[in-house]
Amino acid sequence: MSPELVLLAGTAATIGFFHTLFGPDHYLPFIFMAKARKWSIYKTTWITVGCGIGHVGSSVLLGAIGFYFGIAMKKLELFEGVRGDLAAWAFVLFGMAYFIWGIYRAIVNKPHQHSHLHGDGTIHVHNHTHLDAHNHIHRKNITPWILFTIFVLGPCEPLIPVLMYPAAESSTTGMVLIATLFGIVTIATMVVIVLLATYGFNFVKLGKLERFAHALAGAIVLLSGIAILLGL
Repeated sequence: MSPELVLLAGTAATIGFFHTLFGPDHYLPFIFMAKARKWSIYKTTWITVGCGIGHVGSSVLLGAIGFYFGIAMKKLELFEGVRGDLAAWAFVLFGMAYFIWGIYRAIVNKPHQHSHLHGDGTIHVHNHTHLDAHNHIHRKNITPWILFTIFVLGPCEPLIPVLMYPAAESSTTGMVLIATLFGIVTIATMVVIVLLATYGFNFVKLGKLERFAHALAGAIVLLSGIAILLGL
């Protein structure tokens, strides 16, 4: 391996880590969705990994196509910008819809009391919610697939201009190596942050606010989309 490729590999790993760390849209949606939907650690992990693969893989595929067909860098960057806007608006629309549904669910699921008069004259009172008994029954969970679609649309901005084309100047093997390293570091960083935060979240008790967990998750996704649109 040439010294240039070694340096590029280190750059790829560094950029992959900080690109993910400073992009909260890479992990906040998974953290809050996992809390709201009560995903297991296993499910949270594979959803995060799947979305990460879609996120990185789409940019790798685009870069490879551009390299193979000799498409100009500016055209690829323009297309990546369009993809970024689509992903941001998808975040906004999905987050807004989920937030509204979460508010509706919280209102409908407000705990209330039922009284029962027993034969011996005693009165038994218990709390009851309408949705607890029917929670997610007969409803296909498409949330992971929506997140996956959004992350496929979302480009890895530094991958094509900073990593793939310089690597391509060395060799195709080098390009594959750099793209793979970038992807592994990016996805690993996503998973570690999501799992650490999810584990910590298990110790957070929302109490009466628990029923607003879905609304909060929707708000986080919505804000992530707005942040992307504003370039934050």
